[in-house]
Formats: sequence, C-alpha cells, structure tokens
Amino acid sequence: MERVRGKRALVTGAAQGLGAAAAQMLARHGAHVLLTDINEAGAQQVAESINLEIGSEVAWGFQHDATSAEDWAAAIEQARHRMDGLSVLVNNAGMVRTGSVEDLDLEQWHHVMQVNTDSVFLGCKLALPMMRECQPASIINLSSIAGLMASPNLAAYNASKAAVWLLTKSVALLAAKKGWDIRCNSIHPTFIRTPMLDDLRGDRDEAETLARLAKQVPLGRLGDPDDVAYAVLYMASDESRFITAAEFKIDGGISAI
Repeated sequence: MERVRGKRALVTGAAQGLGAAAAQMLARHGAHVLLTDINEAGAQQVAESINLEIGSEVAWGFQHDATSAEDWAAAIEQARHRMDGLSVLVNNAGMVRTGSVEDLDLEQWHHVMQVNTDSVFLGCKLALPMMRECQPASIINLSSIAGLMASPNLAAYNASKAAVWLLTKSVALLAAKKGWDIRCNSIHPTFIRTPMLDDLRGDRDEAETLARLAKQVPLGRLGDPDDVAYAVLYMASDESRFITAAEFKIDGGISAI
C-alpha cells in the first residue's frame, strides 16, 4: 500500500466521480493529496472522508476554477503550503455537452474548450516550475475515448478531448527534451459510472440508457471509477518511470471495433 509513498498530488475536479476516486486511490497508497474543485464543499467533504479512512491528515480540499490562471496560481501555492511541493498533477476537471457542429453556438463551444482543454493547458504550464523541484514527477491528463473516436453529436467534446491527447504528447516531449524527469500521459476512458453519465443521459430512462451504453462495450459493461483510478495510481508511481507521451485506453475494448 505504499506505491506512491512520498508523492504530493494535486487532483482537479475532485469533488466527485473520477477525480474523487483518483484522490482516494492515491491517498490509500501513500500520497498526500490536494483535492481541488469549483465545488469547494464537495472537495473538502471528499478530503475529510479520506483523512478519516487513513487516520491522519493526508488530504485537503481547495476551491479552484480550473479555467482561471489566477486560481491555478493559488492552487499551486496551496500545494506548496500543504505538501511542500508537487510531484503528481492529475488534470481531471471536465464537462460534457452534447450537440453537433450545427447545434452548438460559439459560446457553448468556447465553454467546453475552456473547461476541458484550457484547464489542462494552464495546469501543465503553471505546475511545471514546481514539479521540476520535485522530480521524478508525473502529469496525468484525463482525455476520453471520445478524444480518439468521433461522434456526430459530440462536436465540442470530441475536439476538446482530442486537443488534450496531443497537448499531452507535446508536454511530454518538452520535458524529455529539457532533460526533466517529468512524464506526461493521457487517460482515455469510455463510459464510466459517474455523474457525468447523467449529462449524456439527459431525460431518458436511466436503466435503459445505461444498458444501451453497456452494449456498445465489448466487455459488456460500464466501467467503474476505480478502473480509471488504478491507471492513475500506476502513472503516478515510479513503476511508470519509462512511460511518457502515451495514451491509456480504459474502454473495455470499444476502440478496437
């Protein structure tokens, strides 16, 4: 249970879903974790549950709009204050909006790109100076299988997550060129049982919709948050020291179809 002992992690969008699961997993395996979210109360609640489980103060919640450079600067300073540095960054904050290129207006397009892509750009850019002080380090960007496979009704989401995929590779190559021991990889989940599925479901029947989604997956089921959290754990640990600029598909085989 000490695979990431001594690691200092910041996880965005950590008030629920994949962010909460990743933060819990990292803490269970020895890391200190700063959970950030625009929902401050939610992030603090998850942090408190982690501390109760671990039996000591290893997690902290912090309010953070991941689309704001000012908020990023404050979150990184909080990491220094709480953990004396930062060696793992999990860029998880994101949203989904359905709509084709005809359906979406420019404001909606910009909003999805800000939340899903600008947040990752800002996180990588502004965290790198502190991460250089805490090598070996790892940046883990949450993209999506929708960043690799397109849908006519996910124009903005497809584009934003595809941008995260290639931004990840650019950051990884920069770090390698500079000689920094900082890896950068992306994770590409398919349908995972999180509140984000409610946005995809809309007002349709929940059981019917989830069953329909599961049928698209060769393994015949939806993913669980820990399916993704275990990948985060591996990429945060020194077990993955020779892996960078890679994409990890957590998709039950759907991308092979």
